[in-house]
Amino acid sequence: MPHRYFTTEVWPAEGRAVLRGSDAHHLARVMRARIGDKLILCDGNAIEYTATVSSVGEDLVECAIQEGYPSAAEPSVEVTLLAGYPKQDKLEQIIRHGVELGCSHFVPFFSRYCVAAPKKEEQKNVRYNRIAYEAAKQCGRGILPDVALPLPNFGAVCRTFSQYDLVLFCYECGGAPLRQLLAQAPDTAGRPLRLAIVTGAEGGFAPEEAEAATAAGAKAVGLGPRILRCETAPLAVLAAAMTLTGNLE
Repeated sequence: MPHRYFTTEVWPAEGRAVLRGSDAHHLARVMRARIGDKLILCDGNAIEYTATVSSVGEDLVECAIQEGYPSAAEPSVEVTLLAGYPKQDKLEQIIRHGVELGCSHFVPFFSRYCVAAPKKEEQKNVRYNRIAYEAAKQCGRGILPDVALPLPNFGAVCRTFSQYDLVLFCYECGGAPLRQLLAQAPDTAGRPLRLAIVTGAEGGFAPEEAEAATAAGAKAVGLGPRILRCETAPLAVLAAAMTLTGNLE
């Protein structure tokens, strides 16, 4: 299959596109691209282009492109994963595999029972977004999923709920079945459902945080009789949501 790259420098009316920086260097020097080679370019907005290399430089590759077409890789739901900040490298795992499963946005947060504490978050955010970028390129996504800087507390998390059509609060004390909540999702008049999935860190959620979530409009969802690890729960719910909405068929 042709190699895939993201670039915002696409000019469909002119039939050309440009790849710069590290991706251009990788294509030119590592993959040893030649004039006439085929590749797939994506503009990050779910439009893909079949491209033909027309010139190769050290850090710039120019391409001729055909008419763009919608990416088949993007799900019919726009999922934001709000994940309690875990310790060690667990957030990297959540981001990497979450991108593969179709998540579009990642918002880590600190809450009462988080074990991790804020440290060099701006520096780590650069790395997290690079992980999301590489995962998107590897699995064939049509957009570039993004990772936000962490929210400082659970109150800040609840204040974001109005942005979504449905907020699933994954609570270790149980809730409604996921299948039921997705079946009752509001009609979005043909646009993708904006779905938020909220999962906790190692310590789970405090009772007052659960109360705040439901008061802010979230729907508590149960994940069965077993307690899932903080890096397992978001991926399990994401995979189940994609299955129930027909996006793993």
